[in-house]
Parts: sequence; structure tokens; C-alpha cells
Amino acid sequence: MFPTSETRYNQWVRDHYRFLMRSAWALTGSRTVAEDVVQDCFTNAWKHREQLRDVSLVRPWLFQIMRRSIFRHLPPCTVSLEDGEEDQWGEASDTGIDNRLDVVKALSRIAPIHREVLVLHYFDDMPTAQIAEALEIAPGTVLSRLARAREALKSALVMPAPNNKGQGQAPIHDGNRVTPLRKS
Repeated sequence: MFPTSETRYNQWVRDHYRFLMRSAWALTGSRTVAEDVVQDCFTNAWKHREQLRDVSLVRPWLFQIMRRSIFRHLPPCTVSLEDGEEDQWGEASDTGIDNRLDVVKALSRIAPIHREVLVLHYFDDMPTAQIAEALEIAPGTVLSRLARAREALKSALVMPAPNNKGQGQAPIHDGNRVTPLRKS
């Protein structure tokens, strides 16, 4: 029996959904926006699947499509965690989850070009050559951005949060603050 187009599409979604969802959520900071972005990504990718040059490069190709979809869904500098998501994760007492949430919050405070390389390298275990393909940049540029991104993330993680009327610490995230590319 020959697989139908629907069967191939469903298998493709099963193979790549977690990768795209994890990446989109880390890049946008919002599960809701990430779900919309991933849906658009699959729709556009399936419609233009004949443009995939090499099947071994499917993840970088999908990431490019997802990245463009993020730009369509979010105006610049509006990446933020939704309150409901913070509450949902904040209820867990597991320190590991708290640490991951701190990293996601810090990711939302650094420049998008830094966020992308960190997500692809650390969240998705993508090699430098594939990151270069996904972002359409040279491999040396990937390494350079990765070094700068680590420094920006470190700064974003230690950046003090404003106090709420003297009542302890406020959440780390401030949607208007982004860690600059270089120190001024």
C-alpha cells in the first residue's frame, strides 16, 4: 500500500513538532504564540516542500520557515512570558523547573540574533553547520554570535529585578528591556 499525502504529512508533523514547538516557545516566550507559529510553519513548509534541497537539512529548513513566521506574528520587542504560563510553572516546587523558567525569562531579554543561536545550539543540539544553514549565515558567524549570546544570557540572568513596592523581588522579565549586543 502506498502512503497517502495525509499519512506523510502526519508523520512529518510527528517527527518535527517537538523540535519546532520547543524552539518557537523559547524564542517567543509564549506557548500560545508558539503554537500559532508552529502551525503556520507546517502549513507553509508542506505547501512548499518541493523547495527542500536535501532531506538531511529538514530541521534547519523548518527552522527558517518558523523564524519567518515568528517575525510575522510578533512586532519587534514584544516577546514576553504570559502571566498564566508563569503561574502554571511557578506552582511546581521542582528547582530544575524554576531554573529552566529563569533561563527562558532571561532568553526573552536578550537580542533575537543571540536567542536564536542559543536555542538552536542548546535546546535543539544542532551542530554549527546546520545552525549556519538555518540562519543563513557563515559558520564563523555562528560561533561569534554564540560567544556573545552566552555573555548576554549571563548578564540577563544576573540582572537585578525591580522591587514591587518593597515587597520582595519582581519577576525577572521586563518586556521593554533587552540586553544590548555590546556593552556601551
